[in-house]
Amino acid sequence: MGFMDKLKNRFKQNEEAEEVSTKYKEGMKKSRQTFSGKINDLIARYRKVDEDFFEELEEVLISADVGVTTVMDLVEELKMEVKRQNIKDTKDIKETISEKLVEIYYGEDDEKIEGLKLEEKELSVILVVGVNGVGKTTSIGKLANQLKLQGKKVVLAAGDTFRAGAIEQLEVWGERAGVDVVKQGAGSDPAAVIFDGIKSAKAKNADVLICDTAGRLQNKVNLMNELSKVKRVIEREVPNAPHEVLLVLDATTGQNALNQAKTFSESTNVSGIVLTKLDGTAKGGIVLAIRKELNIPVKYVGLGERIDDLQEFNAHAFVYGLFADMLEEAE
Repeated sequence: MGFMDKLKNRFKQNEEAEEVSTKYKEGMKKSRQTFSGKINDLIARYRKVDEDFFEELEEVLISADVGVTTVMDLVEELKMEVKRQNIKDTKDIKETISEKLVEIYYGEDDEKIEGLKLEEKELSVILVVGVNGVGKTTSIGKLANQLKLQGKKVVLAAGDTFRAGAIEQLEVWGERAGVDVVKQGAGSDPAAVIFDGIKSAKAKNADVLICDTAGRLQNKVNLMNELSKVKRVIEREVPNAPHEVLLVLDATTGQNALNQAKTFSESTNVSGIVLTKLDGTAKGGIVLAIRKELNIPVKYVGLGERIDDLQEFNAHAFVYGLFADMLEEAE
């Protein structure tokens, strides 16, 4: 059984798996049309796998925002695999490309890297960071809703006290998800709000506290200092916290998202990425670039506007979303 068959079967095991594959398939329509279309076109134009074929494949992958470093590594591995399996015809290489994309995502790790690290019987603190406009508050609301549906008691802390409307926006999401929001007035000290959030979460015996943070201050240095201060308060009040530092990035900004990730990684130990608006870009390859170049796993992806459209990331489902048309052709 080839890798693509395994991928298909993986998502036909039960209703839940099928629902995940459908969400990725629908949410990644733009990326798939561009990516699959270009690869199909490439395979149609080249009969044999040669140096020219690989050169054009590099261009296709780079244009999908996979990232130059990642593309070079991927193509090197593909060349070795083509030699090893003695692949001559380009039609037989789709299988290998899809398999290598999954492999390159996981690297030395296993699928556990995609899950949230939460404490079992104690308060877990999730710090959410990212610049304004990427969908940070929306992602917090959707995540709170998801955790609540899993039976967890969730509290939100409105630590973005600088942006007009950020506190109210978080309150709206709190109401939608049915969770408490701890806040102070606009312009308050974010670290003080987070401190109150921790006290409130402990008093309510909450399982998870999700902390919003500012996305923009007068300058980058101020913002990073503010985040470091917030992090110190959390570390002092809750042992081993924050348990997750999630960086929210907008998939439609492509390589710019990669630069943001580098900046935030310097001041906070980012443990995972929430990649929003993946349904709105034709360049879904940014997922691989982030993982490979920054060694940070993507933990959630936004595949639509609805409250349940924030999906736990799954590299197999992501590759399925990229190749769904090809997989269905093969049926």
